[in-house]
Amino acid sequence: MRVLDANIDRCREGLRVLEDVARFILDDGFLSANLRDLRHRLTQAAAYLGSGLLTARRANDDVGAAQNDPQEPLLDLAELVTANSKRVQEALRVLEEFSRLPELSQLLDGPWFKSARFTVYGYEQRLVGRLLRRDKIQKLNGLYFILDHTTTQGRPEMQVAEQALQGGASVLQLRDKVREKGIQLDVALALKDLCQRYEALFIVNNDPDLALAVNADGVHLGQRDFPLSVARQILPLDRIIGVSAATYDEAHQAEVDGADYIAVGSIYPTMSKTDTRPAGLETLRRVRGLTKRPLVAIGGINLENIHDVLEAGADAIAVISAVAGAPDPGQAAEQLVDRFRRYRGPDSG
Repeated sequence: MRVLDANIDRCREGLRVLEDVARFILDDGFLSANLRDLRHRLTQAAAYLGSGLLTARRANDDVGAAQNDPQEPLLDLAELVTANSKRVQEALRVLEEFSRLPELSQLLDGPWFKSARFTVYGYEQRLVGRLLRRDKIQKLNGLYFILDHTTTQGRPEMQVAEQALQGGASVLQLRDKVREKGIQLDVALALKDLCQRYEALFIVNNDPDLALAVNADGVHLGQRDFPLSVARQILPLDRIIGVSAATYDEAHQAEVDGADYIAVGSIYPTMSKTDTRPAGLETLRRVRGLTKRPLVAIGGINLENIHDVLEAGADAIAVISAVAGAPDPGQAAEQLVDRFRRYRGPDSG
């Protein structure tokens, strides 16, 4: 009973630390709720043991309490999450093993402890990944420019890309549905260097392998593209993954799957893409109520309607033709960024 008491306490304490990181630091409602549920389930499991746990507790006489093991200071939040995840996992393993004893097998659900341990392995990976990506995620605001060489009015794509960045775009995505991979690789490498010079994020559309090859900041996935879980296996933990959503249900699934941002659209009709599905401002508003993840609004956004889009809850606006098709792409980007900053205020970046 002393062993069970100690490990149930260790497990609950560690889960509380993880839950607070998810809730108060990452604003991750899905992880926070699931960690809370896991902690409550553990409390229920302990209840089956009755008052025997408290009766067996000997905190003052515990030989381990007098041991002053030196503790290395934690370097960052990721180490904090890792340390407490290991604490929970080890405690669950102890509970699982003791549940195999004949006198405890009817009181403890051994298979559940095992299942919970593997669940925490996944939560650890997701929490650490979110923390490693925090700096990138914070840049997902303002102007998100999607570069498609077929929309530049015949102008060199690198020229248009640099003009957009000079105008203040904070994110640049390469979208290329036509050219061979070898050509895309050269273009992506050049764009990655360009984005580094302007301290902007570089995202590759629908190609985790290309994103990995050029060390891009992340990848963007459509509903019919790579599954997010597969892309996450391909990319390092510090790379962001965005997902397109045209409906509330798609956005909710992206939240559950762990997308770093959600692109909602098409907000308005657009000629830049022929396979878009309408979402509208109302869907954007509903998704804003669903998640604290960055929301990128896309589809037909321009100077005339950007205010309504921001009012509906967008953190960033994604455009193609509004910049690439403008007579002066740099000026068009600058005007959109200025409109965004005037709406958000002087601290919007």
